[in-house]
Amino acid sequence: MSAERVADLTPQEAIVYLMVMTSASDGRITDRELRTIGRVVRSFPLFSDRDEAALVETSEACGRLMASDDGLHKVLAAAAAALPKHLAETAYAAVVDVVTADENLEMTEIRVLELIRDALGVPDEGAQAIERAAKARHMTLAGAN
Repeated sequence: MSAERVADLTPQEAIVYLMVMTSASDGRITDRELRTIGRVVRSFPLFSDRDEAALVETSEACGRLMASDDGLHKVLAAAAAALPKHLAETAYAAVVDVVTADENLEMTEIRVLELIRDALGVPDEGAQAIERAAKARHMTLAGAN
């Protein structure tokens, strides 16, 4: 089944789908992750006021797609089809922000990050720089030892 028949997403919706999918990959979506998704939608220049207003609806649609047979791969395919190449690292940065928000990276989350990186064609050096920057943004005084 083609990504277009699964879900016809805007680039903004694709990024929200990827953030929600990544957040849910460990079996739960924490309040910190939800707040981070909201912050990304409010602060990234490619999102508009309309995107923030539609965030719950878009997240619910993502949840329905994820719950379908092979849902994770459907989300990946739909997002990859919707995102222009120049937004691949932007999308990956949004996803990494969400996954590092709760300061507890599970193996399932690491695997989903790898799948997203592969699906979007994010080069290793770009991914590593994004991951280091996210870690730095989420550092606390307790983690600075």
